[in-house]
Amino acid sequence: MVALGYQLSSEEHGPDALVDQAARAEQAGFDFVCISDHFHPWSHAQGESPLAWTVLGGIARATSTVEVGTSVTCPTMRYHPAIVAQGAATAAAMMPGRFVLGLGSGENLNEHVVGRGWPAPDVRLDMLQESVEVIRALWTGDMVTHRGRHFTVEHARLFTLPDAPPPIVLAASNPLAADLAGRIADGLWDVAPAAGQVERFRAAGGDGKPVYGGPKLLWGPDEAAARRRVLEIWPNAAAPGDLSQELRDPEHFDQLRDLITEDDVAFIPCGPDVETHVASIRQFVDAGFTHVHVTQIGPDQEGFFRFFERELRPALEGIGAAVA
Repeated sequence: MVALGYQLSSEEHGPDALVDQAARAEQAGFDFVCISDHFHPWSHAQGESPLAWTVLGGIARATSTVEVGTSVTCPTMRYHPAIVAQGAATAAAMMPGRFVLGLGSGENLNEHVVGRGWPAPDVRLDMLQESVEVIRALWTGDMVTHRGRHFTVEHARLFTLPDAPPPIVLAASNPLAADLAGRIADGLWDVAPAAGQVERFRAAGGDGKPVYGGPKLLWGPDEAAARRRVLEIWPNAAAPGDLSQELRDPEHFDQLRDLITEDDVAFIPCGPDVETHVASIRQFVDAGFTHVHVTQIGPDQEGFFRFFERELRPALEGIGAAVA
């Protein structure tokens, strides 16, 4: 069975709205919610970027059953891994048994702000691996001193810890990252329904571990209007190659929008047809994802939740999505 989740877009919504959406997703029957962790939105049209870790505290109090995760946090530049370890331990203590720490190597868009530059991809992956070592060491509750290639921790100990450490799920957009996730993580996070990535993760040690990911969509009564809205708000979804990791500023993604057409974002399902949205979710299920989350683009979140309750959720029962 596949768990179905809801992605909270901190690029589009303020903190109070995100907390309300998490509570509404739980009410609608989603199994988990996850929140993006950005310093900047991708574009000015998205217009928001609250601190995800503050929002998580609100979500902890507003929900009681759904799993909650970061999707994903970069623990190498903007945050030192010791701080991520403390934040995740606190979140897990507030949500016993239902917090998941999603980690990734980040994007220049968010990480350049602390003035430490933007390392090459292989260095970023090495930093991510070391950060996981630091985080897990601190979660033991022992006093930790660590002097590694990228990070130093001096005589640090976490005093607020959950009964059990939360799982760490690593994001992977390339084969080497999938290998790393298989070796050291408790799960994989990927944005594309690529069976090859899942297979590589499983072969590297991820067999039997969860795989998270899912589509963006825009439910709405008018398909053409919805597609225009996608192009306005999320042109970065069609950014080719490594641009999503390498472009530095929202202004750069705004400039990219001038090169993107509606055809380029046609892979994002739009409009009122339930089968269109079911098909987009089925791609992830067929690729071997165990946890599939959806993101409703745009302001009409309540409209989507009603659509989910009345049409999408019943339709998903046919492809094995476990919606409580």
